[in-house]
Amino acid sequence: MKDKLRGEIKKIRKNLSREEVFEKSKKIKKQLFKIDEFKQANNILFYVSYNNEVNTHEMIKECLSSKKHVIVPITDKENRCLIVSKLEKWDDLEIGAYGILEPKKDAVKEVSIDIIDLVIVPGLVFDLQGHRIGHGMGYYDRLLKQLKNILSVGLAFEYQIIEKIPVDEYDVPVSMIITEDGTIELQGPT
Repeated sequence: MKDKLRGEIKKIRKNLSREEVFEKSKKIKKQLFKIDEFKQANNILFYVSYNNEVNTHEMIKECLSSKKHVIVPITDKENRCLIVSKLEKWDDLEIGAYGILEPKKDAVKEVSIDIIDLVIVPGLVFDLQGHRIGHGMGYYDRLLKQLKNILSVGLAFEYQIIEKIPVDEYDVPVSMIITEDGTIELQGPT
């Protein structure tokens, strides 16, 4: 079931035009930036978007030019986990694991997850309980499990929201989902 949903959503996402991704992402950014938890957060962990995901590039750049600290993940394939690094400037990113932008080796500034105030989470599919389907490798579930009492916000296009997805014991739901049409508040920090 999860693989079927994953495949269907990837197909839809692949067919979105650049303009559509940009316009919808702009609406999502506007929604995200106006929530109190975002306004109050100093250290925000952002995923760096790729492959027609909700585009976080402009969000990250805007935060970098403000007083907020941007933290981004680095994929540690060997240990199947995410390491988090403070990002000083956009140009410190290069193509890393799975074709996703990550800090260059000489720009890595590893930080403790304890400083994170807010987590912006990617996903292929989200349900109305905050469960998500990612790419099936569990990187974000393992990270979210460690981030107790931190608000996690899934960013998604409206077509990525369904009623209910199958859940496994290791799946960790997000606290809130933001789409181009609005905010779905779920349960507060996990």
